[in-house]
Amino acid sequence: MAIAVKLDDLLHDRRMTLTELADRIGMTLANLSILKTGKARAIRFSTLEAICDALSCQPGDLLRFESKAERERPEAGKRSAS
Repeated sequence: MAIAVKLDDLLHDRRMTLTELADRIGMTLANLSILKTGKARAIRFSTLEAICDALSCQPGDLLRFESKAERERPEAGKRSAS
């Protein structure tokens, strides 16, 4: 998917657990985990608003567009198989 979710980074920066965020916004841990791992196919604006309010961030801090070239680029430090 071209949209990457940076929830893990924001939680780390705020020294907050996923469980704590789930409690604060009234969302199940399972559904929040799906969002965090990038497996969610959609997000409601009300959920996005609640997350941004709880983490004191902007939607752009949480979501990032990754072009096809960026997604296909091998990660730094990995060697290609020969």
